[in-house]
Amino acid sequence: MTKQHANWSPYDNNGGSCVAIAGADYCVIAADTRMSTGYNILTRDYSKISQLAEKCVMASSGFQADVKALQKVLSAKHLTYQHQHNKEMSCPAMAQLLSNTLYYKRFFPYYAFNVLGGLDSEGKGCVFTYDAVGSYERVGYSSQGSGSTLIMPFLDNQLKSPSPLLLPAKDAVTPLSETEAVDLVKTVFASATERDIYTGDNLEIVILNASGIRREYMDLRKD
Repeated sequence: MTKQHANWSPYDNNGGSCVAIAGADYCVIAADTRMSTGYNILTRDYSKISQLAEKCVMASSGFQADVKALQKVLSAKHLTYQHQHNKEMSCPAMAQLLSNTLYYKRFFPYYAFNVLGGLDSEGKGCVFTYDAVGSYERVGYSSQGSGSTLIMPFLDNQLKSPSPLLLPAKDAVTPLSETEAVDLVKTVFASATERDIYTGDNLEIVILNASGIRREYMDLRKD
């Protein structure tokens, strides 16, 4: 008889979707709370959103064990930065740190797909979108995760960000007001939940602006 080798992998994909939208003076970051493996739901109440600094929030999908490890590394590096510089990291600085951290592990990557959102030094909303090995870009809006193929065309249609090839370069912020952005996020998740089995249960929305940070929640389909 031929030997049967178990097809073991160090990675899993726990599904879920993340969205971030940057405005003139705010940033909205949202993710669903379902964590799955295969056709099983592991939990219906898992937050994919992590606050990295005062004005910087990360939402991550992919393999949640790697996401947790990545969050711990970023938290430790941020603490070192605070001790050395006596201030919190800005959102663009944290974006570069996240890129470097992912790229450092490029030969055995964190299986994590991140969107980073927050406010820059001028108080403008900023969103950074990543692949698993640290390639990143500042954009006006982005989506990652199992529902991103459904969500991105919707956002492209509604927001139509200017081409990065246009000169002079346009600001990568969306023209929506804060309440319009929150409503749009609720709509895209309600739509994605209809077709993506890995997105659902609850929606967690984090809104960052000059007055601080607040959270909103919305029920999604449970099936």
